[in-house]
Amino acid sequence: MSQTRQPSARLHAISRRALLAGSTALPLVAIRTRPASAAQFTYKYANNSPLSHPLTIRATEAIKRIKEKSGGRMDIQIFPNNQLGGDTDMLSQLRSGAIQFFTLSGLILSTLVPVASINGIGFAFKDYGQVWPAMDGALGSYVRDDIHKRGLYAFAKQWDNGYRQITSSSKPIKTPEDLKGFKIRVPPSPLWTSMFQAFGASPTSINFNEVYSALQTHLVDGQENPLAIIEAAKLYEVQKYLAVTNHMWDGFWFLANSKAFDALPADLRTLVEAEFNASALDERADIAKLNSSLQGALQAKGLQFVQTDAAAFRAVLKKSGFYGEWQKKYGAAAWGKLEAAVGSLA
Repeated sequence: MSQTRQPSARLHAISRRALLAGSTALPLVAIRTRPASAAQFTYKYANNSPLSHPLTIRATEAIKRIKEKSGGRMDIQIFPNNQLGGDTDMLSQLRSGAIQFFTLSGLILSTLVPVASINGIGFAFKDYGQVWPAMDGALGSYVRDDIHKRGLYAFAKQWDNGYRQITSSSKPIKTPEDLKGFKIRVPPSPLWTSMFQAFGASPTSINFNEVYSALQTHLVDGQENPLAIIEAAKLYEVQKYLAVTNHMWDGFWFLANSKAFDALPADLRTLVEAEFNASALDERADIAKLNSSLQGALQAKGLQFVQTDAAAFRAVLKKSGFYGEWQKKYGAAAWGKLEAAVGSLA
């Protein structure tokens, strides 16, 4: 049995102030672990998370371990916080080989791999007791196989992005009816658009690096993201209410360009995947701890929390035909693996 990994002292040392820092105005500079000239392989890793987010922190730790355990043969540069562009831009760079590693929500990856968004079916996963057995098991394996067919390699362990909540500046969202006509930012993914349209909202697809300004200028009145992202990106500065909906569970796939990954010697491929998978488990624990404390922190920043009834929202989606529509789109095999984990939906 492997030992349980404990959060590093570095993570414990991060104050909430540090967590909030870094979501804007970061220099376009990679986090370097050693001079590129000393490495046999120099690869790039990009993400959309601030420097202070557990994803970037734990990925940095994995990269340091890879450097040490490879004897300096592998040098991975980190470009966090959308430094290399929006999610769709970076996905294109990954596919072309301009970057070699990228962490991306399956809900956005679905623009290339449609089944990758299945974990985001509205109000499907009731808790993490359903999430991880499914995504580490049959459902996750099914999605990874489809990702591989598109020239990308998905590591076995997903990183946690968390349950998503709705924020707004114009009014509190308490019931499904409150979403009618509501202008909400959604990531560029058909599933998000479909779900909020089922509630009668007006969803607008905007890349994450443009969300703050879209809220600030009232291009949209609200958005939805996990608590850690809402805090790290300082969205509380331009939002007034937070509805605790837990409407989607969202995770990051750690992706590699297949050709670039296959170009590594077998021992480095094994090392890289093992260390990033280990850090994924550390990051899951970090997010769980953050979520237990972030409500108080966000309330102190002025966000008013609104409790909601998941059953009422789920009933609207079922009545609208949302579940039936997506069951057909994903196909019987994928939907069957989802319902094996969460129970009947459609």
